[in-house]
Amino acid sequence: MIHHEIESRTVIEEMSSSSRTGTDVSILDVVALLLEHKRFIFRFVLGAAVLAVIVSLLLPVRYEGKVVLLPPQQNSSLGSSLLGQLGNIGSLGSLATLAGGSLGMKNQSDMYVSLLTSRTVEDAMIKRFGLMQEYREKRLSDARKELERRTSASVGTKDGLIRISVEDHNPQRSADLANGYVEEFRKLSASLAISEAARRRLFFEQQLQETKQNLTAAEDAMTKTQQSTGVLQIDSQARSLIESAAVLRAQVMAKQVQIEGMRSFATDDNPALVLAKQQLAALQAQLEHVAGSQSDTGSGINLSKGRVTQSGMEYLRAYRELKYQETVFELLSKELEVAKLDEAREGSIVQVVDNATPPDRKSSPHRLLIVTGVTFLAFWVAVGWIWVRKNLYLAFDLPENRPRIQIIKSLWKAKRPAA
Repeated sequence: MIHHEIESRTVIEEMSSSSRTGTDVSILDVVALLLEHKRFIFRFVLGAAVLAVIVSLLLPVRYEGKVVLLPPQQNSSLGSSLLGQLGNIGSLGSLATLAGGSLGMKNQSDMYVSLLTSRTVEDAMIKRFGLMQEYREKRLSDARKELERRTSASVGTKDGLIRISVEDHNPQRSADLANGYVEEFRKLSASLAISEAARRRLFFEQQLQETKQNLTAAEDAMTKTQQSTGVLQIDSQARSLIESAAVLRAQVMAKQVQIEGMRSFATDDNPALVLAKQQLAALQAQLEHVAGSQSDTGSGINLSKGRVTQSGMEYLRAYRELKYQETVFELLSKELEVAKLDEAREGSIVQVVDNATPPDRKSSPHRLLIVTGVTFLAFWVAVGWIWVRKNLYLAFDLPENRPRIQIIKSLWKAKRPAA
């Protein structure tokens, strides 16, 4: 035993002398140093491992409920397939597509993830499941942050499916929370026009409501004109010209609105915008040929005024406005029905692939991983502490460092001069 202690001291002295002389320390010297302090290393690592076991046992157990969703696929709409059947008045159909497509996002799945985790959905979840009491929070904002911390929503890079997972200490509650996100999102989506068809439906509903009011006003004006002028009908030539002008005016109006919408995202050199301008010019030329080149396009009818009385002209104006509003109303009604069919064809906003079920295995804490990681870290902390302490001891023991140490001590004890 004495012989082994003498050899150990000899190795340590050699390490000290090698450090003083600046020579490299071999791996055997390091092993000898660690064996010298093996009791300290063992006790430190053992204590850290026991502490890690205790902490891991005290950590609350959580379960993860997961739901998998299939976002709507961007398929060709029924409205696009019916545009050819509408003839020249299909310009409003392209306008509807523009109204829906211009609002489209680069990645639709990311939009649905943002909606699923929106503040409106989260607040509804907190109130529905009583999460403020569950999380012991007094403020709604704090409960929302805690819910966000326990919730994960992502889009699969390969399959494109949306996955929502929620952690809770109760397995049944974790599944209910995950399914609750889908239910609250559906309530939110019922009040929003998210899909392309829904946006087109909302657009045409708004336009149709305004046109309906204009049509009612035109009908009232037509009735008053008939009562005041006594004219009940006009000849077939005037009727044909008026109806042609009304259809052309509706097409011109639709094309102008379409061009204004395209200018919000396209430059003047955009081929689609240039083509739309050319189509507008052709429609305006046809309208001028039929209705005459008046200051208000389409306000006059190319008839001989000498053959028409003043009362007849009033009747023509009222009849022209009525036919125009009727044409626009009919066009919008057709497009609204097509948009409704598209929306019904799309079905649900999102489809549930896998409903969340109560998990049979906890998601956290990972006790074995915690204990293993802490034990490994504690070993290297102990080794680092031994190595640093040994080098500090050697640094203080070197003769050339003693004057520097004395200077440091004197500067530390020196008092600062009075200001």
